Amino acid sequence: MGGGVPLRLALERTTHRVVIRRRLPPPFGAARIYASSEGGLRYLRPRMARVDPALLRLAAEVVRPGDTVWDIGANLGLFSFAAAVAAGPAGQVLAVEPDAVLVRLLRRSAAANQGHAPVDVLPAAVADGLAVAHFHIARRNRSTSHLDGFGTSQTGGVRATELVPTVTLDWLAAQFPAPDVIKIDVEQAELAVLCGASSMLRAALPTIVCEVAGRNAAAVRDLLIAHGYTLYDGDQPSAERVPTAQAPPTTLAVSGSRR
Repeated sequence: MGGGVPLRLALERTTHRVVIRRRLPPPFGAARIYASSEGGLRYLRPRMARVDPALLRLAAEVVRPGDTVWDIGANLGLFSFAAAVAAGPAGQVLAVEPDAVLVRLLRRSAAANQGHAPVDVLPAAVADGLAVAHFHIARRNRSTSHLDGFGTSQTGGVRATELVPTVTLDWLAAQFPAPDVIKIDVEQAELAVLCGASSMLRAALPTIVCEVAGRNAAAVRDLLIAHGYTLYDGDQPSAERVPTAQAPPTTLAVSGSRR
């Protein structure tokens, strides 16, 4: 077990420059993404269905034909392009990602996908204000890169720091059609993201799929409940899911209008 972590790190770093085109699993098989271990070593697994089965299940469950979907912290676009298939030609998807390397891969994937919802790519970070922030590029892989003041212990160190613009969800709502579904995965900055969304949440009440760090769980719960949401554990199958008084690591927040 002691040699497993160094071996994994070495494998990640030696494959960072390898980019492969992957087909998403059913029911999203019409979509393809350009993948690299920069988005996580799991993207090189033989079966794409095992990359993030819970996230794919949620995309199939919450995205409806014609929906507008925002993917905040899009990484390689697994949720973005699954949502594009689920939303269909009448839908639209906005993938928001601050990392320039991942943005290039997202744009390649967007250009390669036709026949379902278009995916627009916005190179920016989302936080609680309009600003310029330091963005730390994780040494291990870029899926754990993070804004200054946030991040997890999974980075393996920092290989570079870049300046990125930050926008708010309220600002995005003034520029783009309001979302029906939002997915948020921003390396412990989710509370800042939601704090910049008060007007949008009141007006649109989108379904939210949000990765929540333990340190943010109570505040995220209080904010979402105050806006009229019911919270569920998104890692549980829908048939077993019941409302929860907490904000689980994968929080599914649903308003009355989308139940």
